[in-house]
Amino acid sequence: MAQKERFPGREMNYTRGKIFIDTNVLVYAYDLGAGKKEGVTSEILALLWTHRTGIVSTQVLQELFVSLTQKVKSPVTHETARGIISDFLSWHLVVNDGKSILRAIDLQKKYHFSFWDSLIVQAAVTARADFLLSEDFQHGQVIETVTVVNPFLE
Repeated sequence: MAQKERFPGREMNYTRGKIFIDTNVLVYAYDLGAGKKEGVTSEILALLWTHRTGIVSTQVLQELFVSLTQKVKSPVTHETARGIISDFLSWHLVVNDGKSILRAIDLQKKYHFSFWDSLIVQAAVTARADFLLSEDFQHGQVIETVTVVNPFLE
């Protein structure tokens, strides 16, 4: 029987499926001012590391670096951020190439998302992710082949 973990907003199976994590969720794990969201995200990341089901893109890691060093209440050093980014390079990494950019433009037109959000969705689609963890989209929405999950819903 597959192991299931209680996941805020949705019960998910961490032994199957692929889970793309958006920058906005990932930042909370390292933001000391994130309150309850820091704990939720830390629990999620522990499960994704354990089950090796996490996916990120080059865009997510670039945005994570900028957020951790410049945008959070207590920024980390460049060296610390570099170490965090280096760790995530062991995950399934989607590299945004020219085709991905053109597909993101098509998604932007179709769904009226920002270009950057469209690029996140396209990376999740490219990786054949089952779920996209994000606060930026409607919980439960299916975009192309990916289901959006807002992990902070009670």
